[in-house]
Amino acid sequence: MIVLASLLAGLVFGLGLIVSGMANPAKVLGFLDVTGTWDPSLAFVMGGAIAVGVIAFAVAGRRTKSLLGAEMRLPSARHIDRRLIAGSVLFGIGWGIAGFCPGPGLVSLGMGEVKALVFVVAMLVGMGVFELFERRKRLPMPRAA
Repeated sequence: MIVLASLLAGLVFGLGLIVSGMANPAKVLGFLDVTGTWDPSLAFVMGGAIAVGVIAFAVAGRRTKSLLGAEMRLPSARHIDRRLIAGSVLFGIGWGIAGFCPGPGLVSLGMGEVKALVFVVAMLVGMGVFELFERRKRLPMPRAA
């Protein structure tokens, strides 16, 4: 049942991205171009998403189990550090260059967009490089003889 609910949630999310224009890189870049021909329509999409998210997290924060019986595991980190800021900056730069972020990139890939294929491959490579660095950081350093 959880897999079916996840599939349904993903389909609704993807459909929302298509209907809102978030899967269209030209529309996203128009929104990000605040000094040129700025298109403010995605601000309403983001505002709606934030409102839904605030309500959902408020409800979820009071629960110990999901509606399907799974354990609720909400993020607990509350501090802002260098890694969070650097990651946010890199995310913003990538979004501004490509016009995609991960969700719309995957939706556009499903729609057959070639630009999305390049984005998703680059995203997966970036995730792999990050994971390699994280694993190397956790390995014990060899001792000098």
